Amino acid sequence: MPDSAPPPFVFHRGTQPLLLSIPHMGTYVPPAIAARLTDEARHVPDTDWHLDRLYAFAHELGASVLQATHSRYVVDLNRPPDNASLYPGQATTSLCPDLTFDGTPVYRDGQSVGDEEMAQRRDTWWRPYHEQLRRELDRIRAQHGVAMLWDAHSIRSVLPRFFEGKLPDLNIGTAQGTSCAPELERRIRDIAAAAPGHTSVLNGRYTGGYITRHYGRPAEGFHAVQLEMTQCSYMEERLPFDYVPAKADAILPCLRRMLEAMVEFASRRA
Repeated sequence: MPDSAPPPFVFHRGTQPLLLSIPHMGTYVPPAIAARLTDEARHVPDTDWHLDRLYAFAHELGASVLQATHSRYVVDLNRPPDNASLYPGQATTSLCPDLTFDGTPVYRDGQSVGDEEMAQRRDTWWRPYHEQLRRELDRIRAQHGVAMLWDAHSIRSVLPRFFEGKLPDLNIGTAQGTSCAPELERRIRDIAAAAPGHTSVLNGRYTGGYITRHYGRPAEGFHAVQLEMTQCSYMEERLPFDYVPAKADAILPCLRRMLEAMVEFASRRA
């Protein structure tokens, strides 16, 4: 039976000046690539699982939603197109990763992705996502006078390759205060700090990836915030990576307040 490949992204247009980007929730790997993966990598363990379910309330808020369909092992949508490191001197992952977050090989028998294949993947899957992201931000600003971008991520809470100990639950990234207005940054930080039973940090280990840094231009009316949250806050961090409603319900009010703060900020700037 022929493979039925999904499009590079799924998009929903909303009515409010807010775009929710979810670049790492995709799980699809084309068969020709999947055949080269290790047994571990075929489980795509470094996926930002269930974020479409966790952020389902964004539709009620009137947000536009852009969701990836393909795994970050195919191409990482939150990395620069030239594959430059986002965190020089620190462990990170590339545009086409060859290691999992645990440091094990993504490909069998020492295979990797060469420059030509990387360029093909960038043009096939990375570029369409970013073209849609750019179009929607421009449309929102043209209609509302300002455009708000929330880049949603999640990660296992303990990953020795990247950081020591346990990561705070809510890791807010604003590219060291350059991707959004200071007033908005403070509001998001305060909401996260008030979340019962959860820890938070502003511009800690994760300050925002390519999407936040590239599209967040507050002087031009584009305000971007990244949230990297621990998966233990809403799901099981190991196979089978189940969603845990009781955990999710505890953090959902905080997530909703943060996105509402984005919309409220935009309404004052319109």
